[in-house]
Amino acid sequence: MAAPARGRRCRGAVLLLLLASVLAPLALYGRSPVSLPDSTVARGAFDRENGSNLVWPHRAASEVSLAKDLTIERLGEHKNRVLSAADDWQAVEIAKIHSSEKIDTTVPWKEPVSRDADEAIAEGNGSAQSRQDGLIKEVVTTDSMEAEEQGGQVIKEKEVPDASDSEDEHKDGSGAAAAESNIAGITTTGNLSSSLEKESAADTLSGQITHATSKESYIRAVNISADLATSKSSADHSATSPDATIRIIKDQLTRAKTYLGFLASRGNHGSAKELRARMKDIQRVLGDATNDGMLPQNVHSRIKAMEQTLAKLKRTHDGCSGAVSRLRTAIHSTEERLQSHKKDANYLAQIAAKSLPKGLHCLPLRLTNEYYSTDSNNKDFPNMEKLEDPKLHHYAIFSDNVLAAAVVVNSTLVHAKKPANHVFHIVTDRLNYAAMKMWFLANPLGKAAVQVQNIEEFTWLNSSYSPVLKQLASSSMIDYYFRSGKARPDENPKFRNPKYLSILNHLRFYLPEIFPKLNKVLFLDDDTVVQQDLSALWSIDLKGKVNGAVETCGETFHRFDKYLNFSNPLIASNFDPQACGWAYGMNMFDLSEWRKQNITDVYHTWQNLNEDRLLWKLGTLPAGLVTFWKRTFPLDHSWHVLGLGYNPNVNEKDIRRASVIHYNGNLKPWLEIGLYKYRKYWSRHVNYDQVFIRECNINP
Repeated sequence: MAAPARGRRCRGAVLLLLLASVLAPLALYGRSPVSLPDSTVARGAFDRENGSNLVWPHRAASEVSLAKDLTIERLGEHKNRVLSAADDWQAVEIAKIHSSEKIDTTVPWKEPVSRDADEAIAEGNGSAQSRQDGLIKEVVTTDSMEAEEQGGQVIKEKEVPDASDSEDEHKDGSGAAAAESNIAGITTTGNLSSSLEKESAADTLSGQITHATSKESYIRAVNISADLATSKSSADHSATSPDATIRIIKDQLTRAKTYLGFLASRGNHGSAKELRARMKDIQRVLGDATNDGMLPQNVHSRIKAMEQTLAKLKRTHDGCSGAVSRLRTAIHSTEERLQSHKKDANYLAQIAAKSLPKGLHCLPLRLTNEYYSTDSNNKDFPNMEKLEDPKLHHYAIFSDNVLAAAVVVNSTLVHAKKPANHVFHIVTDRLNYAAMKMWFLANPLGKAAVQVQNIEEFTWLNSSYSPVLKQLASSSMIDYYFRSGKARPDENPKFRNPKYLSILNHLRFYLPEIFPKLNKVLFLDDDTVVQQDLSALWSIDLKGKVNGAVETCGETFHRFDKYLNFSNPLIASNFDPQACGWAYGMNMFDLSEWRKQNITDVYHTWQNLNEDRLLWKLGTLPAGLVTFWKRTFPLDHSWHVLGLGYNPNVNEKDIRRASVIHYNGNLKPWLEIGLYKYRKYWSRHVNYDQVFIRECNINP
């Protein structure tokens, strides 16, 4: 009898435990107690005092039936909630996958969990889950069980200590129940009196999981996934890449170098010293390793220390947006300073270009003194009969620079096949007239003829005849040049150069009046050097054109739209903005055609229209473009090569084969700012042993 009695008592205890394990999650999900009638619990108690059988009172059958119906109803609700939780856990898994794929390299390094701990957790999870599956096998589908397994494992990895604590509590509780020899009841907390076995802790943990709402579970799981993202992704990467740790180290070194630059610029020497020490440590660890297997055992501690230092620096320094903003501000400020410096440099270059060196200032003074101290009987040039002979080659040079004019004449005669056929007409101002004349008296040209004229002697050239003279003498023009306060800040200072006040610049438009008996004249600027015989120019047929010049379309400047204001309807209706410009400096003028086509009147007309400087800025080239529009014959480019006064990249071959080279620009060869590589072509025609040059200390 004792054995059957003990068997019945064991079966009764197992049945009671099964019922408790099913009703506990229902109570937790429903958040309300599920209670059986008090008599059922009282009469179903396990009486250990007298060792009698488990007593199930016959008069409680209706109450047991009611409990059964309630259990089935709660079990259906339990199934629906578990299925809903399964869907939520699938969303959790998706979030985990995304978070593991997007790993932030700035997250501090986390040491992987030791192998023994992982195995223990996995074993505990497996045993607890297998028991739970047995209890709800009839309720939860296969998909929902898999989702619950994944969710349970994630949370258990974070709550292993809690599980052990609850296991201890259940052990204590079950001991107390055994001592009291009865079961007090089932509560909403799910704390059941049971045996001392380990699975009671797993059951309680499962109850805690199912008690959480779907939203709370999702948030908690995402947070846990984010906390474990770095260590998990590092472990996965280590499993697939043999140099994953080396890549992490190199990434840290790259970021450290960036921060080191910021620290140095801000004078943060303490943090810089610490960062350098970390860099040395991790570089020493890295060494020559090519895979993770070659790294020392302490590599992870070094990585962790470096990551902590970088994280601290990241918190104390502005982000990328702040750095970008500062860089943009610095760039803007630098550009403004650059523009200001460019304006200053341009202004200073204009001053340097128009300022005579001491030697060149001395030379006209010395020559003028010599001229007025010389006997007046020796002040006439030889070969004066050639000055009006139209069969000879006549040159027009308008200059106030004695040495520059001398180089033009000397270089022409050096290369002339028949020097006796060349006649030079030099026109200068009153200030330099004596010096210019004395130079050529002291340095005769042999069989060639030279004439020096003072522009003041041209009595016909006055403001009533020449519009430009009237304009140059006006108060508005003087204000424009000498009262810089009225200048626009964006205006090029070269347009305000007082050289434009000199009538010598505009004298080229009055060649027929200056040389009434000549048919052709070759105009040469005083910053040119002749390298070949120019006699062939007088035999070129200009096809009825007035001006023979080299076009400059191939240069970096010089189409009409660069000189004329095409926003003005008068300019736009008369000229083509893409028409090819040409250069002054070496121009063959047919004075016969000039007179026929009345070019001087054309020039006066346009000069009057530009009185307010709305058609073009001041200067002679824009005025020449409009005056000789469709009246210019293009010469071969080898006759005239430009750019030696501003362009350091003029082709050497073009220079050597050019008939005339032109130092147009500010970098004149007689100035210290002149381009040294081109100065030799000019200085070879200066006689530095000449007494006046030597006295004024003019050197090559």
